[in-house]
Amino acid sequence: MKKHKEFNLGNVKLLSGKTLKSAKLIYQTYGKLNKYGSNVIILPTFYTGNHIRNEGFIGKNRALNPNKYFIISINMFGNSLSTSPSNASKSQHGNKFPEVTLWDNIYCQHKLITEELKIQKIALVTGWSMAGCQSYQWAAQYPDMVKAILPFCASSKTSIHNHVFLEGVKAALTADKNWKNGKYTKQPVEGLKAFGRVYAGWAFSQNFYREKLYKKIGYKNVKNLLDDWANDHAENWDANDLLSKLKTWQLNNISSNPLYKGNYIKSLKSIKAKTILMPCDEDLYFRTEDNIFEKKFIKRVSLRPVSSAYGHCAANPGNDRNFEKKLDKNIRELLD
Repeated sequence: MKKHKEFNLGNVKLLSGKTLKSAKLIYQTYGKLNKYGSNVIILPTFYTGNHIRNEGFIGKNRALNPNKYFIISINMFGNSLSTSPSNASKSQHGNKFPEVTLWDNIYCQHKLITEELKIQKIALVTGWSMAGCQSYQWAAQYPDMVKAILPFCASSKTSIHNHVFLEGVKAALTADKNWKNGKYTKQPVEGLKAFGRVYAGWAFSQNFYREKLYKKIGYKNVKNLLDDWANDHAENWDANDLLSKLKTWQLNNISSNPLYKGNYIKSLKSIKAKTILMPCDEDLYFRTEDNIFEKKFIKRVSLRPVSSAYGHCAANPGNDRNFEKKLDKNIRELLD
């Protein structure tokens, strides 16, 4: 496994007016930039993702083929690799970490792309869930730079229902007596486990459980799945990091910035990129209805929902081969 790369940003003024001190982005590249600089694909990270997990979308037999494209996988702030509560400077460590938006993430990713990598054009920005939300942000924030986007199981603005879901998992985590308002000296393990258990009820659809599809992805029974989700969150995540990204997710709105001043319709109309929207019709928080609304205002757009009982996790590599095939087909169409 090749070592990841690091881009030091120094102090970054955030949308909130606060400063993120000694900020850095951790990223990885796959493939080579062609002589025309025309084969660049940006693949941001999803909520509990990182560049390593993103490798599940990349391969010589996949649409994201490193033999053809220069793929840049960028870890968003708060994911424990790029600057996060768990690794921030002392004055911003833990619960003192400032509020970071997707605008802030893409502003810094743009600096990486243009200043460090000397890239001026992007063929495609794509990604799952929060990574897909970042693809919208890229297209609205830098409309002349992005040729195409393909957000899957994502939206350009976090819905009220999605916001409420996130409040639920947040409440499960922070109910742990060891949470201590984020000033814990040891991880609130029981809270993290509760977070994972609640999340499992939303990540898959009702039909996933009704049809016992969990057996197809290696779980003997529901208890086995719930224990795995609980232990995964307790063993692999810092509580403040999870909640920092959760806040970023809740704040997702491509118009909440100085460029669009809250005019959501204007922000959608500003997207010049050729766009394919790819929701899952049984996703419980990024609903197809959100994408139907977006389609009314994005100029060059196609809406292609996929039916899958895996719900939001239909997009997780290895879960649903039908979703994977359709994703690759749509990506190839945008890149042709």
